Amino acid sequence: MSRAPQADPRAARTRARLRAALLAECAERPLEEVGVAALVRRAGVARATFYGHYDGLEALAVDACADVVRQAVDALHAWRGRPDPVHAPPALHAFFAGLAPHSALYRSLLAPGGGGPLGRVLHRDLRARSLAERELAGAADAPLVASAVAATFAGVLADWLHGLLAASPAEVADQVWQLLVALHRSR
Repeated sequence: MSRAPQADPRAARTRARLRAALLAECAERPLEEVGVAALVRRAGVARATFYGHYDGLEALAVDACADVVRQAVDALHAWRGRPDPVHAPPALHAFFAGLAPHSALYRSLLAPGGGGPLGRVLHRDLRARSLAERELAGAADAPLVASAVAATFAGVLADWLHGLLAASPAEVADQVWQLLVALHRSR
């Protein structure tokens, strides 16, 4: 588990350096082969500094991937009015198209079916946003549909990243969008 974010700008810069170092390390080797020693050397910080900010590499990796969770949640809510039932919003297409550079890291943190540490964060954040949007709109069964939306998206994303779904980024964006629109219309 990572430490609570601090307001100290030095701490924020240190965490940013650690995240950048992890992404650079993972561009060269799988997360499972990255060691704390190599990571702190690349980041230019002491080992104790690393552990002052994170409980371990997995916590750092999830933090480093937090942007992808934010992007996913924002992309799924990047429309207003009545959604096109067939074609995903451009933000969702861009989201899937932009996953390639760090896809190996995402796969290591997002298990098939949507589990794993990144899957838990994605599900939690997406469910919260979906629930808030449905409650604001006065939609029926807000908790049920929000849970279904979060689970469906996390599962499809994970399975696609793991190669269990054969589709281009544009195709999977449209396919998952159609599922999510159907879920929203079902209640």
